[in-house]
Amino acid sequence: MEHVLISPANATILGIPAWILAVLIPLVGIGAFAYIIARRLIPLAKAESDPRFDRIPLRIKNVLKFWLAQYKQPRYMVAGVLHIIIFIGFLILSVRSISLVIVGFNEGFVMPGLSGALGDVYNFLKDYAATLVFLACIVAAVRRIFFKPERYKVPPEYGEDHTAEAVFVLGLIGALMVFESLFEASHVAAQLQEGMQAEFLPPLTLAWFFSKILGGASTAVLQPIHTSSYFLHDLIFFFFLCYLPFGKHFHVITSIFNVLFMKLDRGTIKPVRHGVSEEELDNLESFGVKYFEEFTWKNMLDFYTCVDCGRCSDNCPANAVGRPLSPRFLTLKSRDYMFERFPVLGDIQPKEPVVGKVFSEDEIWACTTCGACEEECPVLNEYINKIVDLRRGLIEEGNVPQSLQKPLGALEKRGNPYGMMEKKKLDWSKDLPEGTEVKVLDKNNSSDTLYFMDSATAFDERLQEIAKATTTLFNNLGTDFGVLGKAEKDSGHEVKRFGEEMLFQTLKEQNTEAINNSGVSNIITTDPHAYNALNKDYSGIPQAEHISQYLLRQIRNNQLKFNPVTDSELVFTYHDPCYLGRHNLLYDVPREVMDSIPGLNRVEMDRCRDSSFCCGGGGLMLFYESEEDMRMGQKRAQMAAEAGANVIVVACPYCLVNLEDGVKTSGMEGQIQVMDLTELVLQYMYVSS
Repeated sequence: MEHVLISPANATILGIPAWILAVLIPLVGIGAFAYIIARRLIPLAKAESDPRFDRIPLRIKNVLKFWLAQYKQPRYMVAGVLHIIIFIGFLILSVRSISLVIVGFNEGFVMPGLSGALGDVYNFLKDYAATLVFLACIVAAVRRIFFKPERYKVPPEYGEDHTAEAVFVLGLIGALMVFESLFEASHVAAQLQEGMQAEFLPPLTLAWFFSKILGGASTAVLQPIHTSSYFLHDLIFFFFLCYLPFGKHFHVITSIFNVLFMKLDRGTIKPVRHGVSEEELDNLESFGVKYFEEFTWKNMLDFYTCVDCGRCSDNCPANAVGRPLSPRFLTLKSRDYMFERFPVLGDIQPKEPVVGKVFSEDEIWACTTCGACEEECPVLNEYINKIVDLRRGLIEEGNVPQSLQKPLGALEKRGNPYGMMEKKKLDWSKDLPEGTEVKVLDKNNSSDTLYFMDSATAFDERLQEIAKATTTLFNNLGTDFGVLGKAEKDSGHEVKRFGEEMLFQTLKEQNTEAINNSGVSNIITTDPHAYNALNKDYSGIPQAEHISQYLLRQIRNNQLKFNPVTDSELVFTYHDPCYLGRHNLLYDVPREVMDSIPGLNRVEMDRCRDSSFCCGGGGLMLFYESEEDMRMGQKRAQMAAEAGANVIVVACPYCLVNLEDGVKTSGMEGQIQVMDLTELVLQYMYVSS
């Protein structure tokens, strides 16, 4: 095909061959980008190790799902759709952008495979992609400036608003679309004016509109438009590439790696040090994170990858009730500190303690480890491991909140946070219905099933009703079970997430020995925290089941049947416990148990399943006195009322005590009842005479 306009490779600028500029721009751009990235990698090279190169097929699958398919973006529909359009458009246009760079010094270059029919299809798609990206940038910019969601705002204590940066980047992206389209449109307009063959421009695309606008322009006008649009595209492209590592848009580069190396095992906590066995912990000089380099390289990659979308903090229950924690700003403060301490230009700054400099003690203790932030993050950033590591560092230095010192001391002395004597562990069993027996297991007295209660259910007077209901269900269903009695210590689940690793190891060793001595083949617990600990933090013991799984199995085997709910005014809702739902994906099982009761009217709260709202009990928070505007249990009780429910069913002792407290302190006592799943099942269970 003959060309009317001179290509950039053959053009001259002020008498200088333009191809020289076309070579210099990418050389300088790539060189500068390589230098910037090398500097940005310095903190990762200094960081703690974190083996993330296992299960490669699963990791590739996650990249396809969460990065390429943008699986989590539509959870916030408007922002998500805009992001998907820009992301997919970028992927399509990346081929075009690379081709344009080469066209500047190699006239007529076509990317291999795109010279025939496939090239025609690609050109058709990329023109519409450029148009959609341009429109998405306009909508996103207008939304950012005039209709900014609350989650984008930056409180004064966290620095300056990020709107200007976001709009600037949207402007750069939009400009790339405009100049790419102008470059093509000017060529087509010139070809058509001379009656020569021209590329087909899809109707209503940017390039199509520009070709119509330029249709009457002379070659003398079209030539400088053609050449200048090419070089402006080139300059903006490489400027944009080098600008990305200086702010939140670094995620354009790092997100694929962040997703590739994402955490694969829900509910787990990273070891104190990777490569250091539990037996070698005593040999470590320090625990946790006190200095920035003690974060892992994956932690630092998280800091770089934060999109600053605010979804984490928007879903954080601690943030919602006014606690001094925002996962978003915890990450942004860390990234700003990395930029400050490890600058692109200049010397690396000396290290200093991060607590006080970057993080406050209050925000570190405010977290309940519910996982809402991690569930919502579109780029799979992790938060709980960082919080736990910071707590480990504080505990080693003796910085423990006053309200948590007593339960921690009780755990060390008595094996439970209540400070109760071991011999009182079965006091609740004295009030069981006649004929209901509780066997205490040991080497000489075994059963098939161990009922692992954990401390809250064993010692809290209200929560002992869960133990009574559970043992009554076991007896009615003919299940051979027993308990460890005084040999059972606290599972240590909260202790580990609180950061007291050595105390957790002691509790785990004692429980492991007692469980194995009991000779059981199954473990059932009513506490999701114990369920998570026994399955994720322990080893060498039988697999644990949550009571809901046991109950559903009995229903499916026709062993458990129900009387109908006769009160038509009762409206039930199910509250998903964090460590049963988000951390272990048991969403449907408890609901199936409830739905098996004839006549039970169940509704869902707006925040349910993987977006459930934490009760506030995780990470020893049952004993923690935090600064907050309201209690999480109160906010959750309000959600239940808004859903039209008057009975909240829970499947966790922490949730039971916190939501009952929330109902009472919200003035809804007598209007909303809170009950455990075991209590519900026992109430409607059909028992033949």
